[in-house]
Amino acid sequence: MGGANDSSPSSKLHTRLRLWEFPDRYVFEPIDGLADLYLSANRSDGSMNLVEELPPRDSSTKPKCQTVYGVIGVLKLSVGSYFLVITGRDCVGSYLGHAIFKVTGLKVLPCSNSRSTSGNQSKMETEFSELLHAAEKTIGLYFSYDINLTLTGYIILVMSSNHFRFGDSWTSTCCQSFKANIHAEVGSEKVNVTLIARRCTRRIGTRMWRRGADPEGYAANFVESEQIMESKGFTASYVQVRGSIPFLWVQIVDLTYKPSFDIVRQEEAPRILERHFHDLQKKYGAVLAVDLVNTHGGEGRLHDRYAKSIEPILSEDIRYVHFDFHRICGHIHFERLSQLYDQIEDYLKKHRYFLLNGKGEKIEEQTGTIRTNCVDCLDRTNVTQSMIGGKILENQLQRIGVLGVNDTISNHPAFDAKYKVLWANHGDSISTQYSGTPALKGDFVRYGKRSTQGILNDLWNSLARYYLNNFADGTKQDAMDLLQGHYIISVSRDMAGPSKAGLLENYASFRLAFALVMGALMFMMMSLRQARNDVRHLVLSLLWAGLCIGITHFVRANGRVFTNRPRISCVDFSRICPAAST
Repeated sequence: MGGANDSSPSSKLHTRLRLWEFPDRYVFEPIDGLADLYLSANRSDGSMNLVEELPPRDSSTKPKCQTVYGVIGVLKLSVGSYFLVITGRDCVGSYLGHAIFKVTGLKVLPCSNSRSTSGNQSKMETEFSELLHAAEKTIGLYFSYDINLTLTGYIILVMSSNHFRFGDSWTSTCCQSFKANIHAEVGSEKVNVTLIARRCTRRIGTRMWRRGADPEGYAANFVESEQIMESKGFTASYVQVRGSIPFLWVQIVDLTYKPSFDIVRQEEAPRILERHFHDLQKKYGAVLAVDLVNTHGGEGRLHDRYAKSIEPILSEDIRYVHFDFHRICGHIHFERLSQLYDQIEDYLKKHRYFLLNGKGEKIEEQTGTIRTNCVDCLDRTNVTQSMIGGKILENQLQRIGVLGVNDTISNHPAFDAKYKVLWANHGDSISTQYSGTPALKGDFVRYGKRSTQGILNDLWNSLARYYLNNFADGTKQDAMDLLQGHYIISVSRDMAGPSKAGLLENYASFRLAFALVMGALMFMMMSLRQARNDVRHLVLSLLWAGLCIGITHFVRANGRVFTNRPRISCVDFSRICPAAST
């Protein structure tokens, strides 16, 4: 975002622009009074320049016109350039006194009038158009015209996408994140709590399609969560992070509910893990790694490799704690997380939190963070992070005298309820961005206990994740890679996926197979309920069970024929265009 904090008019971001779509160019006209110049972009090659007036208009041109609220950047691809503009926004509150907006609409403006008749060129244009259409549906993007949302109270995390800039007045830095706050009274004092999550773009992706870390140590689904408390003139902040287990491992989508984990180049795990934690130390100071995965099965192999690889770098500043969440807490006894807190309480007290008094003077500083992971870094992780956040908040409120020494948040039901909802919404937002559904176990975070409805919701969300992982996230991953500059394509390869002739080609699809499986499961459950009193329903339920098994085998044998086009390799953008790297 560069000089957005500068108060000079020339560096202020334009808050509203009129987009004119002429036959040969796009023209962005500021309508917020901040400048008199227009930004003109050539629709043939994407070249840009500032002009002093609009092109002449007459009855023959009839340019389209709409209001936009910012330019995110320009993608330069082999088939042309594409502008990404913000067409919708909602003000969702403020951060340190500055308005924060959520992107509610995106539009891609192509700058390519290629006349090539090449078959490969046409296929590439079609493929890129599909991916950019998917990119327009990106959720969870936030921005501010006044401040850089990638900044915490005391450290900088560069999370914004790599993109071309045409001056700080024209391009807005967007951060895929979550932001919400609550206002409540604790006793006689007013308390404001803000929760901000920032997703790292270094290894951004979707569940199962992005796992582990890359060779440089950047972890998938790495998210920084900052909790800010304001009360009695004091401002406090606490930062914790989550991220995939930081070495090379993958989980290949193969239509099974839980695909197996493959650890890649195991001998490199210690080096990659060391680099990851070295980067964390530079940003946060000390690091306590909380590992929540199981000790058996596929998760057990990940745990064993993690524990063995981190051992050489353990020190006073790097600690590792394993807590088998499922074995200890099961599906309903999440209050047993107190056992984990007992293990990390000394660390939390030693490394404290960031605290300013009413005069803006720093009286406490956070000198370390907690890094939490499970497999997805969603459900178990969010439950655990909410517990840690609650303990820190209690300590802060006790420190400034809002709570008594032995008082707790749970003793103030109205505030406690709002605070739990805040963390539940935080978990749902991160989960939706990564997996496509709200977080599991969200009822405990939201209400402090498990419920039958919550368990049923988890079942439905699990089925939805299965569908999205197998049938939708491949295209979504490619769209993310395209926006990040990690997507490359060989024009010599066949762009069309394999196909089979006949009835299967016309009617079979992943969505149809999935619908049949879900329908079979539903009717099987209904039949099983009736089977207790009716032999006929027992026979029917067995038939439905057989149908489920048959469809599953069919999809696994033939499903890949009907998947989206084959995924392609990704590379580091800096190797292609070093000048665009941040």
